[in-house]
Amino acid sequence: MPRTAATPVISPSISSSPAPASRRRTSASVVLRSVLDHGPVARSTIARLTGLSPASVTDYCARFTELGLIREASVPRRSNGVGRPHVPVDLDDTRFVVGGVHVAVPYTTVALLDLRGRVVAHRELKHEHSEPGRVLARAADGLTALLAGLPGCRPLGVGVAVGGWVDRASGTVVEHPLLGWRDVAVRELFARRTGLPVHVDGHARALVNAERLFGLARDSRSVLHLFVGNVVDAAFATNDEVHHGPRSQAGAIAHLPVPGGTESCDCGRTGCLQAELSERTLCRRAREAGLVDGTNPMHVVTAAATGDPEAARLLVERARAVGRAARLLLDVLNPETVVVTEVGIIHREDCLIALREEVGDLRAACVVPTSFPETVLAVAGGAVALDVLYRDPLAASPRLI
Repeated sequence: MPRTAATPVISPSISSSPAPASRRRTSASVVLRSVLDHGPVARSTIARLTGLSPASVTDYCARFTELGLIREASVPRRSNGVGRPHVPVDLDDTRFVVGGVHVAVPYTTVALLDLRGRVVAHRELKHEHSEPGRVLARAADGLTALLAGLPGCRPLGVGVAVGGWVDRASGTVVEHPLLGWRDVAVRELFARRTGLPVHVDGHARALVNAERLFGLARDSRSVLHLFVGNVVDAAFATNDEVHHGPRSQAGAIAHLPVPGGTESCDCGRTGCLQAELSERTLCRRAREAGLVDGTNPMHVVTAAATGDPEAARLLVERARAVGRAARLLLDVLNPETVVVTEVGIIHREDCLIALREEVGDLRAACVVPTSFPETVLAVAGGAVALDVLYRDPLAASPRLI
């Protein structure tokens, strides 16, 4: 994936009296987020929303326009029908994309997303083996192929989302027992293969960022994301900041005990949350009931959709267990919004109802399914890179690649 021609570097000064770097970073972030949330939007409105001076907003917008991140909207707006028209600005979602990579247990999803977090291309690459070098090399080649199909777009960077223990600061998968990965330098391996900036994070944290940027939780002051796939983990954000903890180990809930649980866990205990709720367990139970072959949970959803009562029972039972886990996390963290990514809850109303019944009437309304039901894994990878862009748009801008 070759580098493309760089956009000319713009002078780092925003005004005649430079603010500290942290203040510039925060101001740039809130201006671009305002364009994302409200565009097309007048510069005067951005100033009112952000509390920045009109001159500062104008300077930032000029810089973003030169970088190609925003553009003036085609139709100017008048204020009260009189006076000079306001020319609103909006995201320019035609020039740039980010690459998204989500490494699951059975396959890797590679995708390209625009600046609004919309998936413009994606494909799934089934794992022939789980050796990390080969998995990541194949993913890089898959992204190259997707970019070849969009010759008019430039990549700003790549986000890689993985389950298990992921250290964002070092770009390392510290441990992923189901894949057999330990201390895998994902950022280093992927950057060497692509020549692009690469950012790595856990998939639950990635999806919290996707929800707060592009999803139902964008106005929530605190968000919990509960991911229930083959891996079961969680992430928590308050005031636009995701909690990582030392070495990004926050959100490891796989071994929380489930009262009455019967599934044996690889850790040697019985009744751990991941062992009870994983898609592997769901599919094994479905096979034992003669409902499906293989390990694809969507086959269970399909069986339920065609009227199989046992398939529906398995899915609803699992949703209730997810609801009990969500209720426990609600008691501990008390978030404003809980987002759940789980296959039954995404596709079936009876599963969502069962989940909310277990949470309880007082808090049921705050629990919602993922905002990205058809593209959640593709969005997870891309959200890692887009979070970096929206947090520090001048540093993560196309002038650097």
